[in-house]
Amino acid sequence: MMNYHILAFFCGFILDLLLGDPCFLPHPVRLIGKLISETEERLRGSQPAESGKEIRQGTAMVCVVLVVVVTAAAGCLCAAYLMHPLVGVLLESLMTYQILAVKCLRVESMKVYRCLQEENLVQARAAVSMIVGRDTDRLDGEGIAKAAIETVAENTSDGVIAPMLYLALGGPVLGFFYKAVNTMDSMVGYKNEKYLYFGRAAAKLDDALNFIPARVSACLMIAAAFVLGGDFSGRNAVRIYRRDRRKHASPNSAQTESVCAGALGIRLAGDASYGGKTVKKPYIGDASRGVEYEDIRRANRMMYVTAWLCEMICMLFMLCFIR
Repeated sequence: MMNYHILAFFCGFILDLLLGDPCFLPHPVRLIGKLISETEERLRGSQPAESGKEIRQGTAMVCVVLVVVVTAAAGCLCAAYLMHPLVGVLLESLMTYQILAVKCLRVESMKVYRCLQEENLVQARAAVSMIVGRDTDRLDGEGIAKAAIETVAENTSDGVIAPMLYLALGGPVLGFFYKAVNTMDSMVGYKNEKYLYFGRAAAKLDDALNFIPARVSACLMIAAAFVLGGDFSGRNAVRIYRRDRRKHASPNSAQTESVCAGALGIRLAGDASYGGKTVKKPYIGDASRGVEYEDIRRANRMMYVTAWLCEMICMLFMLCFIR
C-alpha cells in the first residue's frame, strides 16, 4: 500500500506543477468553502449571539466541516482502491494534486508582476487584491510588489509545504483535513466584530496545525537560498530569520516571511490597511535595497526550490517504511 501512496504523492506533485488550478475544472476547496458558508449560516442564523454562544457555534462548525470532509475523502479513496489499485492510485494522485498549490501561487503572483512590468497599477492592484486580504486601492508599485512577495513567502508554508507534509503523513484524508482547517481560517478566522468569537476555534486550530510546518518551511527556504546562490543570501536569511521570526501577530506567518526578506535583502511587512483601518505592524528584514518588481519572480524561484526539497525529503521518509 505504501508503494501506491508514494507513487500517488509524486504524481500529484507533478500534476500540480504542470496544471495548476484550471478555472474550468471543479475544485474540492470551493466545495469546502460552500460547506463552510452553509454550515455557518445554519448555526448562526440571523440573530446576533453573546460571545460564549458564538464560540460554541464556531467550534460546532469546525467539527461538522471536518467530519464531512474527512468522511468524504476517506470514503472516495477506499472505494477507489477496492475497485482496483490502479483506480486508487489515479484518484489519490488527483486528490494530492488538488491539495497542493505550487503553480497556482506562481501564476497568481506573476499576474501582479506582469501588470507592474507594464506599469498598469490599476490592473496590478486588482491582481494583488485576489491574493491578499489587505486594502490595495492606494498601494504604489513597490507596495503592490511587496504584498505579492509576502503572499508567496507565507503561502510557501500554508499552500505548499504544510499540505505536502500532511499528505506524506496521512495521504489525501489528512491532506484534506488540513485544507479544510486552512480554508475555515481564511474565511472566518478574523479578529473583527463578526468573527472575533465565532472564528476563534478555526483560527486556533489553524495555528496549531501550522506550527511545525511553518518552521520546517523556514528551514527548507533557508536551504533553498543556499542552493540558489547569486541573488539569494543564505547567510542573511539565517540572520534575519533568527532576529525577526516572531515579528507577527500570528505565531507562524513571520517564519517564512523573515527568511524571504533576509534571502532577498529587502524589508517586508510594516503597517497595512484592512477595511479602511491602518494596522500597525513591525518591519521584517533590513532595507538593504528597495523592493523591486523582479523580487516577485525571485520569491517564486525560492518557493519552487523549497517545494522540490520538501518533495524529495518526504519521499525518502516514506521509502523508509517500505518493507
